[in-house]
Amino acid sequence: MDTIQQRLLAEVADLHNVPEGAYNIRSNGQLADRNTTANINITSKTDKSGIDIYVKDGTTKESIHIPVIISDSGLSEVVYNDFFIGSNCDVVIIAGCGISNCGTQDSQHDGVHRFYVGKNSRVKYVEKHYGEGDGKGKRIMNPKTEVYMEAGSYMEMEMVQIKGVDSTNRRNLARLDAGATLIVRERLLTHGEQTAESSYDVELNGENSSADVVSRSVAKENSHQIFYSKLVGNAACNGHTECDAIIMDDAKIQAIPGLTANHIDASLIHEAAIGKIAGEQIIKLMTLGLTEKEAEDRIVNGFLK
Repeated sequence: MDTIQQRLLAEVADLHNVPEGAYNIRSNGQLADRNTTANINITSKTDKSGIDIYVKDGTTKESIHIPVIISDSGLSEVVYNDFFIGSNCDVVIIAGCGISNCGTQDSQHDGVHRFYVGKNSRVKYVEKHYGEGDGKGKRIMNPKTEVYMEAGSYMEMEMVQIKGVDSTNRRNLARLDAGATLIVRERLLTHGEQTAESSYDVELNGENSSADVVSRSVAKENSHQIFYSKLVGNAACNGHTECDAIIMDDAKIQAIPGLTANHIDASLIHEAAIGKIAGEQIIKLMTLGLTEKEAEDRIVNGFLK
């Protein structure tokens, strides 16, 4: 790989060398490298672009890296990845997409990830999106995740987009059986003329299922963000969704919640807060020797951690 591709891998997957464990690295629309283990098998789909990942029952302390990098201007692709997680597993999945576009044509990656999480399994999923390049072509990413959780399973999702993506439509849905737990932490930053739409559609179908979906975002300059959250309680369950956003310059942010309780013991909560950086916060940091811009950057970086 050239230096641009190596830098993209470092940004989206923290990879500086060949990772341990199972991995599938996709570069400019093609398979670049792959490794499987005794417990984790990765196979290419035969009917469309993408892979199937199979994790055996009882697999613990293993990781799966599946980054995608694009450095060719004008490349557009749709990839379908399905994860079949057995029962009683404990695994970490590192995904993400990086686009470097220095050309005049738009580059686009649409990824559909479906997770089938077996009984009593634990999954941590990290997805990072990153864009760079000084060309006129746009960097477009439209990720979609579908999560189907069996009884007693647990999934933690870290969804991050902090730089360089011109347009994104981030669609997420989840269906939880009895005792399943879903934790989502989204961090999102837009600037310039960038647009970002993020939606979460969660059905709590089983008794004692729970979901906690929290989005933190910053919109700068002329960018525009929309956050949709929909929780449906079909059983005795607990659901919480929160949008916490900082708005700057001439940006626009919308937060659109939706709560539906179809069971008397469904407990659902939505919180939303959108506001500017408090002037006293900036002044306090400036008294410590920071410029106004440095103070703003410090506050934003801390907010998005």
